[in-house]
Amino acid sequence: MNDRVAIEREEVLSRRWARLTRYTIRYRRRDGRSETLLREVHDHGHGAAVLPYDRACGTVLLVRQFRLPAYLNDGGDGMLIEACAGLLDGGDAETCARREAEEELGYRVRNLRQAASTFMTPGAVTERLTMFLADYDETDRIGAGGGHPHEGEDIEVLELPLAEAWRMVADGRIVDAKTVILLQCLKLELAGAI
Repeated sequence: MNDRVAIEREEVLSRRWARLTRYTIRYRRRDGRSETLLREVHDHGHGAAVLPYDRACGTVLLVRQFRLPAYLNDGGDGMLIEACAGLLDGGDAETCARREAEEELGYRVRNLRQAASTFMTPGAVTERLTMFLADYDETDRIGAGGGHPHEGEDIEVLELPLAEAWRMVADGRIVDAKTVILLQCLKLELAGAI
């Protein structure tokens, strides 16, 4: 625990899909001064993401799906290209990554290896996202993918050459942080740097 922080009040603002809580905290600064801060924290649990790579073909599997915050923020159509991901739902990160690959991509992944475990928006969101690289080829296909429509998922599966995915990062067609991180990790792995 941090002896510079004291939680003075917690007020739950919402408990729908996620929990949104307003905290009043007493924070002691590095210079010794103390101040009261208000922070709202969004908690929907931790997640996992996976980027499958076909070494023989040089392709990656990604998804395209509608994201309301992107739609509201950038004036575009809200469709983001991302590595597949999901919430742990009480399980472990590796199990979640495998499950999401099957549900969203329609593939069983092999040689799952952790690339990073990060807080994506630590100023407001409690989620820690564990990211994996994995291998796949056509023999690993088990279905069409696309997610679960009853969960509101309408996911398009994309199989792209790795070089094209990099061009999409460079020209702004891929703007999702986890996807950029995973593509960078894959590039480093292929170069023998990790």
